[in-house]
Amino acid sequence: MQYHGRPGAVSGQGTPPRRGLAPLPAPRLLDQVRGACRVRHYSLRTERAYVGWIRRFIVANGKRHPRDMGGAEVASFLTALATRGRVAASTQNQALSALLFLYRVVLDVELPWLDDVVRAKRPRRVPVVLSRGEVARVLGALDGVHWLMAGLLYGSGLRLMECLRLRVKDVDFARKEITVREGKGRKDRRVPLPGTLREALERQIARARLLHEADLAAGHGEARLPYALARKYPNAGREWGWQFVFPSLQVSRDPLDGVLRRHHLDEAGLQRAIKRAIHVAGVAKPATCHTLRHSFATHLLEAGHDIRTIQELLGHKDVATTQIYTHVLNRGGSGVLSPLDRA
Repeated sequence: MQYHGRPGAVSGQGTPPRRGLAPLPAPRLLDQVRGACRVRHYSLRTERAYVGWIRRFIVANGKRHPRDMGGAEVASFLTALATRGRVAASTQNQALSALLFLYRVVLDVELPWLDDVVRAKRPRRVPVVLSRGEVARVLGALDGVHWLMAGLLYGSGLRLMECLRLRVKDVDFARKEITVREGKGRKDRRVPLPGTLREALERQIARARLLHEADLAAGHGEARLPYALARKYPNAGREWGWQFVFPSLQVSRDPLDGVLRRHHLDEAGLQRAIKRAIHVAGVAKPATCHTLRHSFATHLLEAGHDIRTIQELLGHKDVATTQIYTHVLNRGGSGVLSPLDRA
């Protein structure tokens, strides 16, 4: 299902087309959404999420064009997500963000009711944290590249996609640090490179180099570059430093430009491996890949590192986000003597 622009819209800024030439069709609505996302350098994940929510919104309203709808339809759609769909607050907020993007950016419609839409608030929960022993058991249940990536999540505090998108040029063995490029909020930061992982990481990079050399010999070997860098430096994508540390085992067509290239490993593989490792390790907590990052921050705080340093390592914009980890110091059950034990 796709939607065209307003009837009669042509490329001549309102002037009639020349005789004998058919007017150019206006871009379809969802194609306009995709184009607007790419101009603003949104990730492919965000682009697909926005397109998906906008499509659901249109279908839920009888396939009417969004220009023919307004605040009542948006409010009804978001309410239905919460009441009938029982989605999480973060999911409802993502749907709202997609519709805000549609109206304000794509359709250039400033509707005052959008400012009055109340965003659902996320429940403030204490993060799940593993003990040092539990982390050791989970890592012990992993091997190979999954062990290495999980080690970076815990040992360097990386987010899942930051680990997968790591480039060779951003690993500095001499300085024992990793540079995270374009992290959340499009910020760069430096994090420690654990000495325990050095040899395994060197071996992984050596394997990645063999794959890259084979790709070059086959006429491929061009990594996807951020933003307009590929136009400014046409050959940079083939340079060794720009290759992914954790490359996919297969080459594939890039969905953005159709070029055949080797992308990084898919996140689902690591997620499944860690889920199995948590089960094998006998950890009853609802842990995920992100739990290793939570554990990194909590264990640093327990070791006496100051909150500002941890904020920088995690890449948090606001220190208030980092302060949630102080629960281990002032709200942890181990820090309080039960009145039953005082008897």
